[in-house]
Amino acid sequence: MRPCKNLPEGYEKIFTIDLSNNKKLFLLVNVGAAVIAILMMALVLPFKSIGMLFDMSSGMTMYALRFSVIIAGSVVYIILHELVHGFFFRMYSGEKAFYGFKLSYAYAGSKWFYDKKSYLVIALSPVIIWGLVLSVLCIFVPRDFFWSVYFIQIMNISGAAGDLYVTYKMLRLPQDILVRDSGTSMEIFSRAAKNEE
Repeated sequence: MRPCKNLPEGYEKIFTIDLSNNKKLFLLVNVGAAVIAILMMALVLPFKSIGMLFDMSSGMTMYALRFSVIIAGSVVYIILHELVHGFFFRMYSGEKAFYGFKLSYAYAGSKWFYDKKSYLVIALSPVIIWGLVLSVLCIFVPRDFFWSVYFIQIMNISGAAGDLYVTYKMLRLPQDILVRDSGTSMEIFSRAAKNEE
């Protein structure tokens, strides 16, 4: 099945993933994000001292610049992350995605129903694309800016905890599922209606 604008006959909603209204799931995803961030820090600390981020020996301007890169880079990253989701929503449907902000996160959404394969690409594309870009930057960026870029990479991977959770759920579902992602919640439909939540 391909993405479609209207739900095909015979499909029923089998469950909804709503991080903003399910406090238990919201907590689970955020704890997962924190664990990922801690592991990523622990992985690099033996090789790259975080002290270089706070080193003022090269002057106050360089010190301020390192933190400016983190702040500005994080804002730009959040926008680019959602634009990648939006690009793939449009690639599969032919219609523009919509964007917004809610509480502490940005989102991209669509009114279309996406098949399993298409939706997995939509969900994972930002973390993969920006993960590769940021990995290359971490290798080639000047030593003084390694941690500035790596913090954005940590945000990329840990911030994708929700996308990774959704991917995990989708992989366990039948091939015929269709997903409608409003940006703040996902509704999953199938011909074989059964509670998976």
